Amino acid sequence: MATRGPREIPVEEGSDQAAPPAEARPDETLPDATGDVNEEPRMEEGEDEQAAQAVEDDIAGLQEAIGSRDEEILRLQDRLLRLQADFDNYRRREMRARTSSSVRAKGDLIRKLLTVLDDMRRVAGLDPATTPAQAVIDGVRLVERKLLDQLREEGLVPIGQAGEPFDPNVHDAIGMWPAPRPDLDGRIAVVPVQGYRFNEQLLRPAQVQVYEHRPGERGAEGTSG
Repeated sequence: MATRGPREIPVEEGSDQAAPPAEARPDETLPDATGDVNEEPRMEEGEDEQAAQAVEDDIAGLQEAIGSRDEEILRLQDRLLRLQADFDNYRRREMRARTSSSVRAKGDLIRKLLTVLDDMRRVAGLDPATTPAQAVIDGVRLVERKLLDQLREEGLVPIGQAGEPFDPNVHDAIGMWPAPRPDLDGRIAVVPVQGYRFNEQLLRPAQVQVYEHRPGERGAEGTSG
């Protein structure tokens, strides 16, 4: 009896039934799914490791730079503190030196004036009953001249003399006098209070009375302002 082969089932055109999968041939090999799928992730993991290592290197570099900056800041702060301490010491030394110099200068001046003080004591100790008035006056004038000489050596300059032109920068007009001649107009007539200048510093302006030319009037006693 003859054997029947598998019965073919006709497939109509346009039918939705899918055809059975074809059997794989012996010489055909299917692609290794694990090989194609895992190869790319391994490359991505390597790139991630490199990127992470680069970030770690950058962080380490920044930390090293920050550490260097911190050391530099500490060094500069220490230098600033040292400079401030040196400046404070210098300022204190200068103040002590100035104070000492001022004290020495004052001591030198007072030592020079001691002789004038001695002369004043001698004049003050004169007996008015036995001493002529002229002798007292001469003694006072001597003391005045001696004192002025000592102060001139230190830089004191008297200001204000009769006959010199009036200068409002160093003279203080306290009165006017009629000028006996037109050429005396604006010149100093009398110096009631002497002025003084120490080196370039004006200590006190001189109080003066000034000539004023008045046509038709003769010179007479001045009037205070």
